[in-house]
Amino acid sequence: MSNYLVTGAAGFIGARTSEMLIRMGHTVTGIDNMNDAYDPRMKEYRLKKLENLPGFTFLKADISEKSILEHSNIRNSKFDGVINLAARAGVRFSVENPWVFLESNTVGTLNMLELAHCTGNGKFILASTSSIYGSNPPYPTPETASSSEPLQPYAASKKGAEVLAHSYHHLYGIDTTILRFFTVYGPAGRPDLALFRFVQWIIEGRPVLINGDGTQSRGFTFIDDIVRGIIAALKPVGYEIINLGGHEVITINGLVTLIEELTGKKAIVQHGPPNPADMFTNWADVSKAREMLGWQPEYDMRAGTQKLIEWYLAEREWAKEVLTA
Repeated sequence: MSNYLVTGAAGFIGARTSEMLIRMGHTVTGIDNMNDAYDPRMKEYRLKKLENLPGFTFLKADISEKSILEHSNIRNSKFDGVINLAARAGVRFSVENPWVFLESNTVGTLNMLELAHCTGNGKFILASTSSIYGSNPPYPTPETASSSEPLQPYAASKKGAEVLAHSYHHLYGIDTTILRFFTVYGPAGRPDLALFRFVQWIIEGRPVLINGDGTQSRGFTFIDDIVRGIIAALKPVGYEIINLGGHEVITINGLVTLIEELTGKKAIVQHGPPNPADMFTNWADVSKAREMLGWQPEYDMRAGTQKLIEWYLAEREWAKEVLTA
């Protein structure tokens, strides 16, 4: 049994990671500042489920504040790994308020690296993003593709976090795995992303708002596949950057059609102008994850989207009111 520190524990990926680690017999100290980057009811829902699990300890704190390094529940604990999933995410909002992204994603990572160094922690996992590859990478995109031309402050803040992680690995020998996630979705997911929005809007008969003509595409990745990759990445690797992404790429128009088929409801589609902060497509080359971690995605889009719809219908009484704008 191991003891892990998970940041962003009430977030979409952090909550599911914490839950799966605990069910495997490990203990988890979770940190989250419970911010209102999206409807707070989602984090409250996830945290309530976690707090019912034995082996979970929660600390409400902000990793971007240096004072967290002196917190007794952190400083005096021995962790077998720091899994840094806390982040401000969202390519569009990062254009409006880049400062909060730098604080959470870059400064927050620096603080967690310093914590790992000062406590003698031997393993550090950093959540990064496929957005780091910019506008014109090769497809499917390998980890060797350039990550030096980010399109928005969100990706730039993640690039800064990655570089800091490398410096701490070099200076202090911290075993580090950087995981670049490709568009994660699933039950209790982020309501500011397309899949949650589209499921809610289509089931509730609301207009489905699409930026551009809908021909842009994504390699969506189901949440449980991502978490299996995170847990596999706890193995010693030295320093590695590894993609975790789905094996299907679907257009936004195709996504709407799939949800229509699975719900039996017709979407009311409204198109708006494309957003310059958005990548037109993403598609992960996951051969490195397969070779190093023995990982590959198990859920296809239909099965994963069905899981999300089932969750939404079970929680519909309150989920229909969750803010998605």
